[in-house]
Amino acid sequence: MSETQQVKPAGSAQPTLAPRGLEGVAVAETLIGDVRGEEGFYHYRGYDATELARHCSFEQVWYLLLIGELPGPRELRWLQDQAVAGRSLPSGVASTLDEIARLPGYTPLGALRTAVSLSATALNLQPTLDLTPDQVRADALRMVALTPVLLMRLHRVHQGLEPVDPDHDLGYAAAYLQMLTGERPESVAARALEKYLITTMDHGFNSSTFTARVITSTGSDMGSALTGAIGALAGPLHGGAPSRALDMLDAIGTPDRAEEHLRDEVLGGQRLMGFGHRIYKTDDPRSVLLHEVARELGGPQVEFAEHVEATALRVLSELKPGRRLYTNVEFYSGVVMNTVGLSRDMFTPTFACSRTVGWTSAIVEQTANNRLIRPSAIYVGPAAPRPLPDGYAYA
Repeated sequence: MSETQQVKPAGSAQPTLAPRGLEGVAVAETLIGDVRGEEGFYHYRGYDATELARHCSFEQVWYLLLIGELPGPRELRWLQDQAVAGRSLPSGVASTLDEIARLPGYTPLGALRTAVSLSATALNLQPTLDLTPDQVRADALRMVALTPVLLMRLHRVHQGLEPVDPDHDLGYAAAYLQMLTGERPESVAARALEKYLITTMDHGFNSSTFTARVITSTGSDMGSALTGAIGALAGPLHGGAPSRALDMLDAIGTPDRAEEHLRDEVLGGQRLMGFGHRIYKTDDPRSVLLHEVARELGGPQVEFAEHVEATALRVLSELKPGRRLYTNVEFYSGVVMNTVGLSRDMFTPTFACSRTVGWTSAIVEQTANNRLIRPSAIYVGPAAPRPLPDGYAYA
């Protein structure tokens, strides 16, 4: 390090190397929400997020995150009208979506990322730097309303089925399942999905939210920021774990095999998917809520998951004492989504749809008090300037 030289912006101080992964580093102030890992608590604008999920609709919490307060009847009606209007596909997009759905390397999340970018182009979304706050919020509402419609058309066409237009009499969660199956869902299933969607709208300065804000800080358009956020969510360390938790249940197979399988995994240095979290060092409140939702849905998979959870926590406590590894949101997320009829490859895209509310709220907040996010890096390579080798010339 002593032999390295650094080029810094004019007038800047000596850069300080942050911890790997920026752990413990605050990079902005936000009014949207916070995660308190030691307390096992997170909130949306001061309201306990899990209590919002228990008592509010998707649209009520959407309004809260985007606008800043819980809506009254008039404000809620306004948002519902905006949401229904925003579900229509942009002109010329449908046929291209159908082509994307038939690509040989199709994955739902990758296709959704492409569809969001395509739709932003079709809608001619402009750089946020050039828009008024009302225009940025309008783009945010449009993209949140449109995202599940894009995903469900892609999914059904890929399955060889006719796409289903959303029923305008249904709210976000019920319409989501209706576009999936072509039928109005049972109220229990729709409400279970709605609670999941509310629970996962936002979660502090996670990787995808930070990505959306970095892109927005350049003055770029809403579509670019959302495309980047979906790309960050695609990583298994961020958004790709719910299906892997179910894969673990499949690998175990029966209750009598749980102990042996889990011990072998831990002793072999493998991570138990659905357990442990970067932030929470106590019960993950999202997992607690989704466990409640899973119990309300019922079924043999729920009972099996509860047995595996209890066994895993006991094994982890014994083999990794002091690590404070608890059940995280992914464990019961997969059980809930599977029970309401979503296939495993749709788990993370469904997460992306709910998180679009948080992303767009963060984008709106970033534009309101923007500064280009441009950190420094500490150069640790060979000392500069390096002379070219003798006789080295253009070839």
